[in-house]
Amino acid sequence: MMKSRLFRANVLLLLTALIWGFAFVAQRVGMNYIGPFTFNALRFTLGTLVLLPFIFYELDLKNWRTHHFSNIRLRSLVLGGLAAGIVLFSGSTFQQMGIVFTTAGKAGFITGLYVVLVPILGYFIHKPSSLQAWMGATLAIIGLYFLSVTSDFSINKGDLLVLIGAFFGAIHVQLIGWLSTRFPVISLAMLQFLTCAILSLLSALLMEQTDSTAIYQAIIPILYGGLFSVGIAFTLQVVAQRDAHPTAAAILLNLESVFAALGGWLFLNEILTLRNLIGCALILSGMLLAQRQLKLDFPKLFKKGKMKADVPFRSDLAV
Repeated sequence: MMKSRLFRANVLLLLTALIWGFAFVAQRVGMNYIGPFTFNALRFTLGTLVLLPFIFYELDLKNWRTHHFSNIRLRSLVLGGLAAGIVLFSGSTFQQMGIVFTTAGKAGFITGLYVVLVPILGYFIHKPSSLQAWMGATLAIIGLYFLSVTSDFSINKGDLLVLIGAFFGAIHVQLIGWLSTRFPVISLAMLQFLTCAILSLLSALLMEQTDSTAIYQAIIPILYGGLFSVGIAFTLQVVAQRDAHPTAAAILLNLESVFAALGGWLFLNEILTLRNLIGCALILSGMLLAQRQLKLDFPKLFKKGKMKADVPFRSDLAV
């Protein structure tokens, strides 16, 4: 029974990485028709609607005021969701703007750098990381050089914007890691998606001109980004990590960047040079090495009969 549950969890995590990886293709195609703010507003609105029914399973609605939340705790949840949503909006905006000027494959690998940026940020907030995490960060930085920096030491505009988005992704991981231990995760996710959708909509109204025809032309990327990437894949991750080994989960989710490159090659005819491939290999190696800081003491993985998920909450920037 345990092997069956682990196998199912690993399959779900692999499917999650596949959905998130191919989301970069959807984002790239969507930019052919509408602006980044409009695209994010629509996909995060859909993601919010997908998660809404799950709140009924997460909370006891009859007693939510008296049992689950006090007024102060409810305000804290809302403020936490707003803060996470603002960071998510910042990161997803930079990523979406950057993907216009770079490939889906490169965007996937650069976004994945949030994994190695987390220990660097942790150092400044007095959360020291392991030697493996710093070695992984070093490998990933060298890989970024091979992937994005040219012979004249310039970096593509799109790659730079996506890198800024990854930096916000690392902040998002730290913030969600703190909030998710204090509040119901589905409610928190829905609030941050809703906040991001509203901010994106306001930005789109102020800075973009989009008509219904353009939205219709981008409907498939929008539906994929909202329903599959934001809503379904996020839910699959939560379900899978209840049973998955944390190290296996980290490795499988990191395959997102590989699927992004594969999707770009299959659907967008994107080609990575040998130099780019070396950079991708170094970044992926660094991401995996950074995850080696996860504890592998098996007795401690179990708490009250359930496996403990030590995998850092994934940033939603690539959803």
